[in-house]
Amino acid sequence: MKQPCVYMLASRPNGTLYVGVTSQLLQRVFQHRTGSVAGFTHRCGVKMLVWFEMHDNMENAIGREKAIKKWRRQWKVALIEQTNSSWVDLFEDLL
Repeated sequence: MKQPCVYMLASRPNGTLYVGVTSQLLQRVFQHRTGSVAGFTHRCGVKMLVWFEMHDNMENAIGREKAIKKWRRQWKVALIEQTNSSWVDLFEDLL
């Protein structure tokens, strides 16, 4: 099932962050976790799903992703900690 979603991955609690957008969250996070996605997340070991937000359409999701990418790091950390103060990996909960 496709559902537009903005998500953040981390290398560890308070570690390197990555912001992305997808229509298939489980599949996309699995790709990051297994290293099948070349690039920044693979190089930096960014594999933990620490935050996500569902949207009604891809246009809104892309707009939100672009906005969050421009944020200061402390704002991103605050967004994560609003719902995931322990920085647990949310991937297993989605399964």
